[in-house]
Amino acid sequence: MFISSIGNSFVWPLTTIYMHDQLHESLTMSGIVLLFYSGANVVGSYISGLLFDRHNPHWLLLGGTVIATAVIAFLIFFNGWPIYAVLLTAIGFFNGWIITLINSYATKISQDGRYVFSMLYFASNLGMVIGTTIVGPLYQYANGNVGPLFSITTAFYLILSGIALFCFNDVVKEPGTRTAQQGSRASSPLPRANLWICWTFFISLCVIWTMYEQWSSNLSVFMTEQGISMTKYSLLWTINGVLVVVSQLVLSWLSRWYNNPYLLVYIGTLTIGLSFVLLLAAKSYGWYVLAMIVLTIGEATVIPTMPAIVNSLSPVAVKGKYQGILNAYSSLGKAIGPLFGGLVIGAFSYRFLFIVCAGAIFLVELVILLVVLLKRPQTKRY
Repeated sequence: MFISSIGNSFVWPLTTIYMHDQLHESLTMSGIVLLFYSGANVVGSYISGLLFDRHNPHWLLLGGTVIATAVIAFLIFFNGWPIYAVLLTAIGFFNGWIITLINSYATKISQDGRYVFSMLYFASNLGMVIGTTIVGPLYQYANGNVGPLFSITTAFYLILSGIALFCFNDVVKEPGTRTAQQGSRASSPLPRANLWICWTFFISLCVIWTMYEQWSSNLSVFMTEQGISMTKYSLLWTINGVLVVVSQLVLSWLSRWYNNPYLLVYIGTLTIGLSFVLLLAAKSYGWYVLAMIVLTIGEATVIPTMPAIVNSLSPVAVKGKYQGILNAYSSLGKAIGPLFGGLVIGAFSYRFLFIVCAGAIFLVELVILLVVLLKRPQTKRY
């Protein structure tokens, strides 16, 4: 997950600036390309999750990493318009494919699910922080030439392919054959209470990521309009990365004495909503720092916990399917977030956007509370 995240972080942050400055395309076209990238990510996540339960996951992961490596290698030499957009969309598909398969493999680990998914989230964020920190200076040093950057990305994906080849070849199989598992899936459908909670989480993650994306897209413009430099805006994401690392260590330590994953979901969702309330009151840079701290606490609490709960509510035969759906809905939220924010800002204002974001997340919090309160007593754990 760490290597995948670094490689991925060398790809998507370049898109807007490269398309605008080097390919001379509009910002609107850049947004459309990123929308296709995220949409392909959704499709890749869903399909790989379904296939994980029915076929050999080792070959699925190895095939996905090898093809992704080949596509990125093509970008070293073919990065003009429109081939860049086509290949970037393909990368989006295979990134969703790879991440879902890694998460699905994680469901096979006989260890506390909360710990496993927290460490995956930790590794992913650490890779993203390192990747996004490095890619800017490298792009500037290469004078806008993306060929050398995709060469480095190809090297990361070659490492990822090696890991898939040698470290995932021993599939952790549950008792019984695949045929038996498929029969079990047909005869023992997911309990209705489990379905209620799982689908509540899927839709909630879509809403949360839609609102969260305002931080990484539209907020940069809002802050610069307030006279705050881009350097200070970038520093917020450094704070975010450091806090994610620290919070995961703290939560792992606390889980030894108290482990209620649903409580973590309640706390995390509430604090993400509160971060937008703080944006409404922001009068200086210190307020933005405080809002980012609150946002990160919520993010680090709720984002890794929902996959762990879904894992515990999913039978062995369909764990990959439900991890795929979860990743697909997360990717959908990331895809529509910038467009949603832009439409709201264009029609109303930034302040109205922050009110909508806070209200939507508080509504999600209420729905989660009600569904879990009513359905949790009837759930079955796997």
